[in-house]
Amino acid sequence: MTPRSRTRLVVVAGTVLAVVLTGISTSSYGTPAPSSPASSESVQAADTAALELSLAELVAMPGGPPGVIAITQVGDNKSVHTAGVADLATGQAPAAGDYMRVASVAKAFTGATALSLVGTNDLGLEDTVGTRLPGLPAAWADITLRQLLNHTSGLPDFTQNRSFQEAAFASMAVAPAPDALLTVIYDQPLDFPPGSEYRYSNSDNIVVGLMIEAATGLDYADVLRQRVLEPLGLDSTAIPTGIDLPAPFLHGYDLDPPNSPADVSTLMAAGWSWASGGIVSTPNDLNTFIRGYVGGELFGPDTQAEQTELFIPGGASGPPGPGINSASLSLFRYNTPCGVVYGHTGNIPGYTQFAVASPDGTRSATVSITLARNEGSQGQDLEVLHALQQAEQVAICLIMDGA
Repeated sequence: MTPRSRTRLVVVAGTVLAVVLTGISTSSYGTPAPSSPASSESVQAADTAALELSLAELVAMPGGPPGVIAITQVGDNKSVHTAGVADLATGQAPAAGDYMRVASVAKAFTGATALSLVGTNDLGLEDTVGTRLPGLPAAWADITLRQLLNHTSGLPDFTQNRSFQEAAFASMAVAPAPDALLTVIYDQPLDFPPGSEYRYSNSDNIVVGLMIEAATGLDYADVLRQRVLEPLGLDSTAIPTGIDLPAPFLHGYDLDPPNSPADVSTLMAAGWSWASGGIVSTPNDLNTFIRGYVGGELFGPDTQAEQTELFIPGGASGPPGPGINSASLSLFRYNTPCGVVYGHTGNIPGYTQFAVASPDGTRSATVSITLARNEGSQGQDLEVLHALQQAEQVAICLIMDGA
């Protein structure tokens, strides 16, 4: 037993008591793995109790999310852990089949679609914007698909543009066509020469979505369905354009307004973020997706090797995940005390998302909260973000220690 494991065991009894008192729920699916030595089982129990406590504390802390749901899976053994509520109006608990906005984890879906096309030679990582999308600004012509996928393109982030923000605020329920989203940055210079540095930009994945359409002659939503959703059996995942969410759904909240908490679940049409953040899914589907995506089910080993060959140190999405973050092609690596996992995070009004898997895809963890928290948070909000990252770390320990 490792020193870290012994430390966990000391607090198991108190942790379990705290979990019972907070009313957190846990359910398991699949057949448990055969019994391992007692020390391994004890570590697993300690990790499970620690995750449940961290979720309960996250919901209970000042400024914490109304609800949180985590899924952990090792092999066929899947567990669902929840705290708080999915809907403040009804008190309904979060469930693995509830719909939610996956925020910037949508970028992983877009990357999976593009890399699937790379695997069949319908797209190339060195294909340029100028070749595939000649109607876009000339300054973007030499940017490659590779640079878009690893956020080294230099494209300004359209969501940070004041004109975009004013337009979105004026028409939150109705978004423009995808090819119009980037017009607000057409006259802006690149932030840096393509390939010279890393900077996370929502614009990158809008261009990737447009390149997918140009390469296939189909709408991105159709290619996403054919290349990712259907192969993985993601029946509860789609990329809508409007504001509606299927029922039942995890209600996302904003705790900042004077009349808080405000339900912002259907505040803004998904089309405003499209291939960069517009996907709607469920915790169950998100878990299945990250396992298949990281595990190589959507493209061959050569493409997978390209994706994981080079990670950019310090590259992180919003919000950063636990441990040491680095970035590759629509994929982030989290080097943590319990091991290395690959995945993506996301943040959008009402939701913050985290989805990771072991490099072979056999171990996975997702954590979804009904509140937006990002690295720009301050004070109490920053404390919530740190508590979320701690819960994510504990979830990683649970799957990596699990037999």
